[in-house]
Amino acid sequence: MYNPQEVEKEILNFWEKHKVFEKLRKKNNGNKRFSFIDGPITANNPMGVHHAWGRTYKDIFQRFKAMQGFDQRYQNGFDCQGLWVEVEVEKDLGLNSKKEIEEYGLEKFSKACRKRVEKYSKIQTEQSIKLGQWMDWNNSYYTMDDYNIEHIWHFLKECHNKGWLYKGTKVMPWCLRCGTSLAQHELVDTYEEKTHEAVYFKVPIKNTKNQYLLIWSTTSWTFCANVAAAVNPGLMYVKAEQSGSIYYLAEKVAEKVLGGNYKILERIKGNKLIGLEYTGPFDYLPVVKNIKHKVVAWKEVGDDEGTGIVHIAPGCGAEDNELAKKENLPEISPIDENGDYMEGFDWLTGKNVKKIHKLVVEDLEKNNFLYKTENYRHRYPHCWRCKEELVFRLVSEWFISSDEIRSSMKRNAKEVFWQPEHGGKLMQDWLDNMQDWNISRRRYWGLPLPFYECSCGHTEIIGSKEELKKLSADPKKVDSLPELHKPWVDEIKINCPKCKREVSRILDVGDCWLDAGIVPFSTLNYLQDKKYWGRWFPAHFVTEMREQIRLWFYSMLFMSTTLKNISPYKSVFLYEKVHDEKGKPMHKSAGNAIWFDDAVEKMGADVMRWLYSFQNPSVNLNFGYGVAREAKRDLDVIWNLGNYVKLYSKHQKEEANDVASLWIISKRESAKENVTKYLEKLQPQQAIQEIKQFLIDDLSRTYGQLIREELEDKKVQAVLHNSFLEGIKLLAPFLPFIAEKLYQNLGGKKGSIFLEDWPEPNKKLINKDLEVYMKAVKEIVQEVLAQRDKAKIGVRWPLPNVLISNENPKPLEQFKDVIKRQTNVKQVTFKTGKNSVDLDTKMTEELEEEGYFRELTRRIQELRKKAKLKKEDKIRLYVATKGDFLKKFKEELMEKVNAATIQIENKLEKKHKYYSKEKIKEEEFEIGF
Repeated sequence: MYNPQEVEKEILNFWEKHKVFEKLRKKNNGNKRFSFIDGPITANNPMGVHHAWGRTYKDIFQRFKAMQGFDQRYQNGFDCQGLWVEVEVEKDLGLNSKKEIEEYGLEKFSKACRKRVEKYSKIQTEQSIKLGQWMDWNNSYYTMDDYNIEHIWHFLKECHNKGWLYKGTKVMPWCLRCGTSLAQHELVDTYEEKTHEAVYFKVPIKNTKNQYLLIWSTTSWTFCANVAAAVNPGLMYVKAEQSGSIYYLAEKVAEKVLGGNYKILERIKGNKLIGLEYTGPFDYLPVVKNIKHKVVAWKEVGDDEGTGIVHIAPGCGAEDNELAKKENLPEISPIDENGDYMEGFDWLTGKNVKKIHKLVVEDLEKNNFLYKTENYRHRYPHCWRCKEELVFRLVSEWFISSDEIRSSMKRNAKEVFWQPEHGGKLMQDWLDNMQDWNISRRRYWGLPLPFYECSCGHTEIIGSKEELKKLSADPKKVDSLPELHKPWVDEIKINCPKCKREVSRILDVGDCWLDAGIVPFSTLNYLQDKKYWGRWFPAHFVTEMREQIRLWFYSMLFMSTTLKNISPYKSVFLYEKVHDEKGKPMHKSAGNAIWFDDAVEKMGADVMRWLYSFQNPSVNLNFGYGVAREAKRDLDVIWNLGNYVKLYSKHQKEEANDVASLWIISKRESAKENVTKYLEKLQPQQAIQEIKQFLIDDLSRTYGQLIREELEDKKVQAVLHNSFLEGIKLLAPFLPFIAEKLYQNLGGKKGSIFLEDWPEPNKKLINKDLEVYMKAVKEIVQEVLAQRDKAKIGVRWPLPNVLISNENPKPLEQFKDVIKRQTNVKQVTFKTGKNSVDLDTKMTEELEEEGYFRELTRRIQELRKKAKLKKEDKIRLYVATKGDFLKKFKEELMEKVNAATIQIENKLEKKHKYYSKEKIKEEEFEIGF
């Protein structure tokens, strides 16, 4: 059986000792280029099995292209900055807020972030090597490096020169724990099912008695910032009386909200409510007391939930804020970056939004604004890094305008080959709906935004370190900067070009997707060597999870379109997520997560790669040890086939002309053609299916059985050897360890299978008709075996005849011997007619004796195997049987089990070193040697 762990360790040592990767690069140096840009893995934790899936794909395509002779860069990447790293470092240091980080010290904190990146980038490198991934590990790029930062500065300067960069005040999703806003692209997959207490509150309509608008909301902390109520002018509302009060709400939800005890007084169109003024629930607060609350029109209001009347707080919701600008409504922003209410909110001031809900409900009830509460389950956004619930705040941030670049990005994205194809549609949808890019983050370990705001009103955007030095108040400080990170870079002040005052950098850092988005430029040394950059740009191939459409693929496309108005990649391969074997998302907290180190130790890298390769990338992968055991069985078949072929590898010149050999040769060349086609089309799952079909089904289970009696024929040996060798070359990019080991076992001539050229098909040897006929023959064989199974007659027991009726039997007649061998029948008869198979299951005494002989032969071979004998080892065989039928098979038996002598007795008296008592049907046998 194949031992993945043992072989993988051996092959890793072999590659290192013989410098195989270096030889491959030297072999391909100067050839036609294949440019691959690695999506950087975040260096903040050890790899999980989901990382290994993507890295397997990357390695498959790079190995494939290398065997085709393409020159490649093999540069691995590490993502190093942002909340990914910061939050983990906070845990390490026992810090729980930005205040605690600042008290700890930014210099120490930044150094701790760098140290964590260095630690886990080393661990991930070692893990990737164990996976079998080949990269230039000594030349990995790090997004935290100054050269990457300077390239982003250059991009931001270009945005500024184009007039796209601006500082704006908008309502943004905000993480209270992390103390920063998030961008649109960071929200998409962060919504989780949560249960909140929804509040129905009533606001008195001015100049009426006991008449109320009934409003519904799940964000009670925003009620103090209410300035308006919105209705849909096209919806139908009702004026309903209940317990002496009159309520206005949408007709569709009246029964659900009010219950059965109410009376409809009037049906009213929504447009009739517009302009009504009401008293707000917190008008006594200093900040709110001068606000005039009114009903406004908003077509987005629905009547599927709530009351059909929406609470509007422009300082606490993005859509509310857009409506406020249209309706000229005031904006109230009640909380600071920590979620604490600011001055002017009376008893709320200083309290935190996380602890305010119950107090707000009590206040509403005390002041007769509360109608009722109920639990409400809905999807709510969370911070993608710390998993805390988000709020929405009115904040001042830096943005890059997207309107002008949108059409160019869409055009460039259409030039890309997307696999699966729907990826292109997803990108177009994203670009249609993309908002301005919020690039500023109020954090620490990240790209320092090179923006210098002077009190005179001028803002200077720095485009390079050299430019920073030129404008610096103290140029020597720039030369002595240890790195372009906080707090060191903040010590550099510039002289304002307009008024000459000293100006400090803004404190914000950049969105981490700027870091990764620039790598098609920074890793190719765009600013220093345009010629080198031009040789490798754009990338021929990139691959990451589908979610990266709105993240890495988007940011690269945005930045490349800005700088060169071209897509940074020609083809994109997408894949989905890894789940557990039951289809549930893997989470550490759920106890179903599998770490890479555990998986590679227990199942082996090639088994993992086999699972990854077979998966339809458009569907989530259900990964676990159960499916791994099934995959291991396939590898065992290939391994055993390799051991089998090794015994017959002396002759490699193909001259066979028997139908079975011609068929397997055709299948071999077709496999080369198809595997290449599928890999070129970025369909690895189709390619590996083709390889499995050829190696396991065609070569091992079909051809191997057909030639069992002819293995001493040099012509057959050559076909077997060459077909297996070509098959493992096709397999090599997918399963590099087992392919290399099998190649070495065959005495590979090039030193390594990866120094071999990619197998090119000889189309002259492809006989599609022969393949079609053989497919029909295999179906016939399956039907014969099914009829045997129904009759409970094993395949080792010969049967007299099978009658095959076929509409066109002539081409099938050349496969008579194939059918005989695979079904163990003495005679195959064809006739013209409707397709059918009729097996004669009547067994003569002579056939039954032959069956006993075949079964006994198998049992002796099993005993030889238990004795760990080699094929050439001779034995002195003793067999005890009551009948004398075995005497007629004596010579044949000696040949099949490699016996020097054979003695047939009624009972074995002498004790033998190897002994077995066997029962075949009702007959008992003793075997000894």
